[in-house]
Amino acid sequence: MSDPKIKKASRLLLLCLTSLLLLASANASAQAKEVDPLLLQALKTAVTEADSFVDRYDAEVWLMAKSQPLARYIKDPEERMHVLKAIHREATRAELQPEIVLAVIQIESAFNPYAVSRVGAQGMMQVMPFWKKELGRPEDNLINMDTNLRYGCTILKHYIKKAKGNMPNALAYYNGSYGRHTYSRKVLDAWVERWR
Repeated sequence: MSDPKIKKASRLLLLCLTSLLLLASANASAQAKEVDPLLLQALKTAVTEADSFVDRYDAEVWLMAKSQPLARYIKDPEERMHVLKAIHREATRAELQPEIVLAVIQIESAFNPYAVSRVGAQGMMQVMPFWKKELGRPEDNLINMDTNLRYGCTILKHYIKKAKGNMPNALAYYNGSYGRHTYSRKVLDAWVERWR
């Protein structure tokens, strides 16, 4: 199997089979309902515009797999695809697993881009506004999803490096609760149960 053509064909076959299994699973869970045409169109559009994926098949498989659990938080299929693409793009840019970013967002804001915490953290990833001042960018809008994801993913990556890859410690740093792992457990449980 050292021939690159055979490897590529094997990978393509595996992706096709995975797609078929995901579709079969989705169909079974929907009790033989037809595919939502809005979701199908949103997925097609997202796949063709998914610039952070290696290839179209990777995009299709990942977006389909993550769309179903995200539907609990974001009902509109087009908006869901837009959010998934943005998360994947920013996580990939920061060299993070998009699935861990999905778990952080679930716990931080339940995917509410307008969330503001009691201490003033804003947006999906609950970024503290003092970062704008630190960066000399007071005009940045942390409620804007793309801006929030850029800040949040960059901050999370920094804490993963600081914690030398220890994810519970990195998540505790991110949450401002270093020394306690209640928040870390919530994020890691969400990752295992919904996003992995």
